Amino acid sequence: MLTRETLARLPKAELHTHLDGCLRAETMLDLAARAGLALPSDDPAELRAHMLVDDARNLEEYLQRFDLTIQLLQTAEAIERVAYEMVEDAAADQVRYLEVRYCPRLSCRAGLGLDQVVAAERRGLARGEAEFGVRTGIINCSLRHYEPAISVEIAEHSVRCRPLGVVGFDLAGGEAGRPPEHHAAAFDLALRGLLGITVHAGEAAGPESIAAALQRCHANRIGHGTRLHEDPALQAFVRDRRVLIESNITSNLQTHAVARTALHPVRRYFDAGLNVTLCTDSWLMSGVTLTDEYWLAHTELGFTREEIDRMILNAFESAFLPWPDRQELLGRVRAELEAIP
Repeated sequence: MLTRETLARLPKAELHTHLDGCLRAETMLDLAARAGLALPSDDPAELRAHMLVDDARNLEEYLQRFDLTIQLLQTAEAIERVAYEMVEDAAADQVRYLEVRYCPRLSCRAGLGLDQVVAAERRGLARGEAEFGVRTGIINCSLRHYEPAISVEIAEHSVRCRPLGVVGFDLAGGEAGRPPEHHAAAFDLALRGLLGITVHAGEAAGPESIAAALQRCHANRIGHGTRLHEDPALQAFVRDRRVLIESNITSNLQTHAVARTALHPVRRYFDAGLNVTLCTDSWLMSGVTLTDEYWLAHTELGFTREEIDRMILNAFESAFLPWPDRQELLGRVRAELEAIP
């Protein structure tokens, strides 16, 4: 019988999780004390419970929790610390490859520039890589409510920061009523700059959001994609082009993109031959690890060990890494998976 302990031992890749959604409660308390900010509680367990989103009615309310963590990410030291601790926590969950996404402009409220934000993130990730052996990459996000010119600025900066480990460009934030094609110029820049492209789409908006992400924003991967099944022709296109769906079961339940676990489309996507993997979205607000997500998929959606291994390999195959590096990682991960009964 497949156990959670076995899943915890499996090597994994995390492709969709947010820097500002993965702070430790203890770190939040320390950073708040240094910044002179008051938090809802001085007790780590109580603060952790407060940050867990169990009361949101939609995606916008889920995102409100991030207002608090963003306030704590206004210094280079804080950004570097959180990035480093993310790698440490990922390593504890047997994550071998970690892509961290964040909108660097969110940390420019107190004097930091985009260069300083990304440099601090890179320092933290690099220290974590050296100490814990986890390969990492940075995905810079723009946000849907920004003016298109701001997205262009972030995209240009992301291309310049490729030497600092920026591997991709993304669009996040409240989705309903904010079509991704409004930011098409930024994605044109990201494509010309040879970045990987992933777009949050089809979560709080319908399949037309996914179509625009693919057709106007050049997406290689789709974040969430929970409403893709509403357009069978588009679903077949995504399947045939092997576009990866970054599926986030728990956060989709929290935002009410899906009513209950048994209805989550990741099961039907997998069965239909789509390229899917599991991700966490945010460790703090969703209260999960990647192992937790795979355990949920096994216990509630009937994924077998063989199917879980396939989803894990899908993530490594679709990572924003050079192909030789992906091949090397895949070889090691396949061997590890085969060695774990």
